[in-house]
Amino acid sequence: MKIHKGHSFRLKPSPEQEVFFLQCAGVCRLIYNLALEQRRDWWQRYQAVTGGKLNYVAQARELTDLRGEFDFIGEVSQSAEQRALKDLDTAFKNFFAGRAGFPRPRKRGIGDSFSFHGREVQIERLNARWSRIRLPKIGWVKFRDTQQVRGKITEASVTRTVLGWQISIAAFVEAEVQENDLPAVGIDRGVAVPLALSDGTTFELPESIERLDRLHRRVQKVVARRKRGSRRHAKAIQRASGLKARQARIRKDWAHRTTTDISRRNGTVVVECLRTKNMTRSAKGTLAEPGRNVAQKRGLNRSILNVGWHQIETMLSYKLLYGGGTLVRVNAAYTSQTCSACSAVDSRSRKNQASFVCTTCGHRTNADLNAAINILRRGNTAVLDVEDAHKLSCEASTGRMVA
Repeated sequence: MKIHKGHSFRLKPSPEQEVFFLQCAGVCRLIYNLALEQRRDWWQRYQAVTGGKLNYVAQARELTDLRGEFDFIGEVSQSAEQRALKDLDTAFKNFFAGRAGFPRPRKRGIGDSFSFHGREVQIERLNARWSRIRLPKIGWVKFRDTQQVRGKITEASVTRTVLGWQISIAAFVEAEVQENDLPAVGIDRGVAVPLALSDGTTFELPESIERLDRLHRRVQKVVARRKRGSRRHAKAIQRASGLKARQARIRKDWAHRTTTDISRRNGTVVVECLRTKNMTRSAKGTLAEPGRNVAQKRGLNRSILNVGWHQIETMLSYKLLYGGGTLVRVNAAYTSQTCSACSAVDSRSRKNQASFVCTTCGHRTNADLNAAINILRRGNTAVLDVEDAHKLSCEASTGRMVA
């Protein structure tokens, strides 16, 4: 079985390499915008003159002439420029398929990046902490090695972030899925308690996330006092963005460690099928029909996004697949109002955020633990239904990826 796995590392380029990184990102952005303008405004004229369609193949052919005419374009790797054309072609396919909006021009300083084919890069280990990667027309660049890259490299993308340059490496890994007979567990995702497991285990976010959030709010007040367009305003915005980027890295590291621990101790993980995008939708409404409790809903949305429910579910999905486990998604309705002892459903049983007292049988327990047990039971029922009804596929009922 082949698993598509990604790795992200922090680059440490030299000052000369950093300047060339900016040139590569700028040229790729220029190629993308020129191709977008051509396909948006000149496709009819191109088709009338040449008789052919204006697509990736035609634009890649014209790119060769453009590289010979302008030296600054020829100095950048051709595969990186072709990748920009590929990205535009994919954007148009998604637009015509109804999966995305019409492609927009790329802007300087927003998502500056460029990519290479996997066959063009080479990685060498320097010591226990550092390695280096060879990029076309750039040379060897050091990066902070936090995990070993295994398998066949398919793509390498260099991206400029608030905290510096980073590289993302995608690779196909050959893995043999083994039988997994570890116990099953249900997970209740919340705001006060990010993850509560049916075995009584809970996972809390690192305290540094809340500390950075308080610091970010103070920096935002500084931004509001600065004059727009001034250097001090730009400097304050950069500091605020840096704090948010650090917070995101800490949250992602916590999610990786947590999901790895869960996937190693359990063979089947049952979670609620939550649509985070819909749950975090704004409640402000329109001028004609304004929403209610807008500030409270905004705070709830911020808390949900701070935990990263969707990110945790995605990580569990591929980590369980790698270890031969299964991720089961069940209906989330009434899991927090159902008694795990007698199965009675009553909203009054949920006394508060942490307490559950059944109004029927008097069963007392933690509210999050009660919900996690109900989620696990629904997952066991779903698995039995799939085993009994052979016409249902494992992918459709449990969300497990099959290679």
